[in-house]
Amino acid sequence: MTAPEAVSRRSAALTAQLRLTERLFASREDKAMARTIDEGLERVEAGILEQVAFHDRVADVRSRYLLAAGGKRVRPVLTLLTAQLGDGVTDDVVTAAQAVEILHVGSLYHDDVMDEASERRGVPSAQEVWGNSVAILTGDLLFARASKLIAGIQGSTGILGQAEVFERLVLGQLHETVGPEPDQDPVDHYLQVLEDKTGALIAAAAEWGSSFSHAPEYTRAPLATFGRRIGVAFQLIDDVIDLAPEEAQTGKHAGTDLRAGVPTLPLLLLRRRAATDEGARALLQRIDGLSAHDSDESVAATVAELRAHPVTAETRTEAMRWADSAKAALDPLPVGTVRRALIRFADLLVDRSA
Repeated sequence: MTAPEAVSRRSAALTAQLRLTERLFASREDKAMARTIDEGLERVEAGILEQVAFHDRVADVRSRYLLAAGGKRVRPVLTLLTAQLGDGVTDDVVTAAQAVEILHVGSLYHDDVMDEASERRGVPSAQEVWGNSVAILTGDLLFARASKLIAGIQGSTGILGQAEVFERLVLGQLHETVGPEPDQDPVDHYLQVLEDKTGALIAAAAEWGSSFSHAPEYTRAPLATFGRRIGVAFQLIDDVIDLAPEEAQTGKHAGTDLRAGVPTLPLLLLRRRAATDEGARALLQRIDGLSAHDSDESVAATVAELRAHPVTAETRTEAMRWADSAKAALDPLPVGTVRRALIRFADLLVDRSA
């Protein structure tokens, strides 16, 4: 990537982040906090590429690759937001926000290898450029750097929390790879995978903002619960978005997961229905029969059929149920700007275009 391209992508990423904060703080009285979050985001964004700089050209180029490609920085926004329950955007909070994003991006390198993804954030995935081994090692480097950042926060026990998050991420990936046990319901298994792979990191983002800003202890457990639950809702909406028409501005190609054979809730619900529903069984056979040799038109028709099937509406309903449960977890928090913004945060994650 050339220097102008990197600057352009960074500018676009920061613009996307600031628009997110605009939507989080809708009322006039909340605008002051919005400015505080925006200033914190600028600090996070300015330092995040520096934090993954290595005195090694091979490592440096590869570790910065996906970070430079953009992203909305949803997790750092959440860390900076929950820090408003304590001392606000301190140096430690900025460090934690950088660490949580670096940890997230490290997991993307690994996810793309596991899923054999060809693209990420509008650019070829790392393993498409350098191969699986380099992509895995780069993810490991980013995990190490995130640990180093958290360990550098004086007087905190954050490194234990970071290790627990990493453990949940790996367990989620392991369970996804192995699949459900013979006596385990595939849908329950899938939801647990989402809670581990997606929910655990969003929970950390929410809890670290509270913890590293010295917010009251009682705020941490509700924030962690909120993060886990909204993480599941976020991923379920992604399952719906995967089936969206090409013309929808979702940032994904229709049927990406379906083509790759990645399990999603609509597909799992369809498999459940196929046991007693002939129409569902016929659609499932067409989906299972998809191959790289099928035309784009044929794949698009199958995707459209699944999109129109009731199981996709059921998936959206399930996402809303998890989002409502996440918002209910916030009840112990004080009524005010932060709680309102967190509720709005949940609504925005599940109201994405589909």
